[in-house]
Amino acid sequence: MLGIPLGYLLKHPVEGMELASDPFEVWNRVQESYLAQREQRRPPCEYEHDENWERRLHERLGVAWPCNLTQEFWVLWHEVVSELEAKGVRPGPQSFGSWNDGDAGFVRAVWCLTRHLRPKNVVETGVARGVTSRFVLEALDRNRTGRLSSIDLPPIERFLQSQIGMAVGGRFADRWSYMKGSSRLLLPKLLSRLGEIDLFIHDSMHSEHNVRFEMDRALVYVRRGGAIVVDDIDASWGFRSFTERFPAHPSMICEAEPLRPDLRRFNKKGLFGIILKESSVRA
Repeated sequence: MLGIPLGYLLKHPVEGMELASDPFEVWNRVQESYLAQREQRRPPCEYEHDENWERRLHERLGVAWPCNLTQEFWVLWHEVVSELEAKGVRPGPQSFGSWNDGDAGFVRAVWCLTRHLRPKNVVETGVARGVTSRFVLEALDRNRTGRLSSIDLPPIERFLQSQIGMAVGGRFADRWSYMKGSSRLLLPKLLSRLGEIDLFIHDSMHSEHNVRFEMDRALVYVRRGGAIVVDDIDASWGFRSFTERFPAHPSMICEAEPLRPDLRRFNKKGLFGIILKESSVRA
């Protein structure tokens, strides 16, 4: 079937059966999953993280360090975690099926970028329970400007589908657009419609194939001086190949701060990356 072996579909019968009900999206899911499995034959991509990434980030943004918004972040972080726990959720690694909720380091980077860049348009791929989405929306609300557009292809499991955006709840309806579907089908149209964005956040499938698809397209639309944030960069070669292709844009390798050790990761934490689009360089 279009390059996907029958053996793969036999091992993933639910995906195969759903082809009939939503053929385009499910076909994309099958193809992306198959390509991600093929990528796993490569050795892992090794990175060295920058222990001073927060200071470097703020220096690049031209704002003071230590950041006067850090305390504001931590107050909200504990509030959001407590809200999820009160709903019976234990946030952290592998708490949403095999996926993670946004960790404190990744979300704090997104928080600071949103507060300091004061973006008009933020685009995010991957929502899950919406921890990162909540912080973007809270930051936009405190900025009193800007909108978040989120794309997410929910998991097949129905009990997980009911938790999409749980951390956001019914808040910020005037600032948030949630689009259900894959980034491969929805992202190009969204970027074209917006014309220019200030911040792009990747937290969907982390295969090199998908990371490069999203980052390559986002870079064209991110304004000069804007940023791209990519979660779980140690999961594939996508971030590495992007920074090698576009070396003029400053990048940072940052260590995650999960609520519990993530035993699947080489450092028990994971990594995320930040790209700052250089003002004087065209995409």
